[in-house]
Amino acid sequence: MSDAFTTRVLNITSGATERVVDLTADCEGFLREAADDRDGLLNIFVPHATAGIAIIETGAGSDNDLLAALHTLLPSDDRWQHRHGSPGHGRDHVLPAFVPPHATLPVVGGRLELGTWQSVCLVDTNRDNFERKVRITFLAGS
Repeated sequence: MSDAFTTRVLNITSGATERVVDLTADCEGFLREAADDRDGLLNIFVPHATAGIAIIETGAGSDNDLLAALHTLLPSDDRWQHRHGSPGHGRDHVLPAFVPPHATLPVVGGRLELGTWQSVCLVDTNRDNFERKVRITFLAGS
């Protein structure tokens, strides 16, 4: 495999409650090994039908605000046609239409180019599946 393309899978235990999991440190650690001070792109992808990737401020309540907004937009009740799993689980399958399962971010000089308050986060509302895989991939520029 060329060093222009490097990938790793993170195994994340998000727990049995709805959570926003900050992956920024994992992404930065991966780039320290893979990017070698180069410019390029970091792609983050969660291969699950009930989770997404968000770029959001964490630690100041925004992560909880996001979960509250998702509850308003996608209530966890019996309105959903998709009915297996815990009550309201159908909304978890609609989540990736609002919080996509991927993000691609610039890397400059081997460092993730995030704004001051931005973090890379896994958004997981599915209480039935708390073991997640997140693929992070660095693609070096030419």
